[in-house]
Amino acid sequence: MRRGRLSKVITGALLAASVFAGSVFAGSVTVFAADEPAGAASASSSLYVKVQLDSPLKLSKLKPGDVVEGKLARDVYSSDRALFPAGSRVILAVDHLEKRRRAPDDHWPWVVKIFTPRHEKYPVFKTATVSAASRDSMLQVSLISISRKREVHAQTKKKKSADETGEVEVSKSGGLYGPSKLAAPMMVLEAFGVEDVKSPSMNADPSSSAPDLSGLETLPAGTACKILLLGDVSASKSKPGDLVQGRLLEPVFLNSRLVLPAGTLIEGKVVKKTPPRWGSRAGSLSLTFTGLTLPGGNVIPIAASLAGAELDRRSHTKIDSEGQLRGERPGMAWMAINIGVTAGLAKEVDDTTQLIIEALVSSATDASTAGTARIVSSCISGIYIVSRRGRDVILPRFTEMDIALDRPLSVSKSVAAVAATVIHGN
Repeated sequence: MRRGRLSKVITGALLAASVFAGSVFAGSVTVFAADEPAGAASASSSLYVKVQLDSPLKLSKLKPGDVVEGKLARDVYSSDRALFPAGSRVILAVDHLEKRRRAPDDHWPWVVKIFTPRHEKYPVFKTATVSAASRDSMLQVSLISISRKREVHAQTKKKKSADETGEVEVSKSGGLYGPSKLAAPMMVLEAFGVEDVKSPSMNADPSSSAPDLSGLETLPAGTACKILLLGDVSASKSKPGDLVQGRLLEPVFLNSRLVLPAGTLIEGKVVKKTPPRWGSRAGSLSLTFTGLTLPGGNVIPIAASLAGAELDRRSHTKIDSEGQLRGERPGMAWMAINIGVTAGLAKEVDDTTQLIIEALVSSATDASTAGTARIVSSCISGIYIVSRRGRDVILPRFTEMDIALDRPLSVSKSVAAVAATVIHGN
């Protein structure tokens, strides 16, 4: 009977949390590719395609043959070329449904997660039709995620702007620092088979048929680069010194000349991490980026730090002025769940202790038995509430991030030209 009361308390707390979550996050769904091949998204021949859906999706109601439509949320680049402009229509047909393991998150405490299914159904798309410039292009695609996103930026910190060396261009498609906040669900895809997609360079200088390839191009400190994370990173599982890799999503230009082509591999490491601790103290994570590899194979040392990231809307991670990722304090729902479980645990321990004392000590009075039981239950419940760990800091694979150069970066003009040529296959 007493175990039944504890079960009812826990169940009530979980139901309250579920209702609260449903009212706050209705219409938001996240699916991450947990079983993608290890080399996925690392090859320069694949593209990162971000689609803003026309309407919310209910994955449980999708069937093979259903059509999903949306538009590109940003330009799709290959080296210095924008193959598809933002706003292009995208049409996908569901091939079949499969089960996929849920990605780790920092939304709720463990007591909720143990009652959450570990797998969920997700749609599988094999091809996507992109309509741009009065022509349709067919791409092979693999679903990465479907979710509502929010932008997390480094807190107030003055950045150095482009100086007299020239004007730096990074992106023309909005993105993490764009003025618009995309409220509709976002679908992120990895596209293959782009060799046949032809598009002229949108940044080439037509007045110069034989550009000067001598000398260096120098990007000033503070230049932002948009990258795609190629592996999971978290405060609880990563270790200082662990390798962090990303891929440049959009080319970087200086005075309309290509310096870093899209597809450039960015490497960094975990500098410091603090896992979630007792007392509901959240974790923290610090990253630095130390080198880049151009498509032609040239390796260049850099010094860059994290400036922003695009995370699931329900994520409770922020970035301080030093570029360190920190988990937020537990909210009211989180604390209510833990307090509810603690109260149920205290009641169960109190009743159980009284039964044990009465069975072992026949001369024990009701007053002494009740007093001892309260002391034991208070100790157990106190230990439980203090031992609760805070929020984790989780960056799933394929997280879109912004990094900023801490020092000027010089790249040979000839090396940049060779890198673009390698991607174009000329």
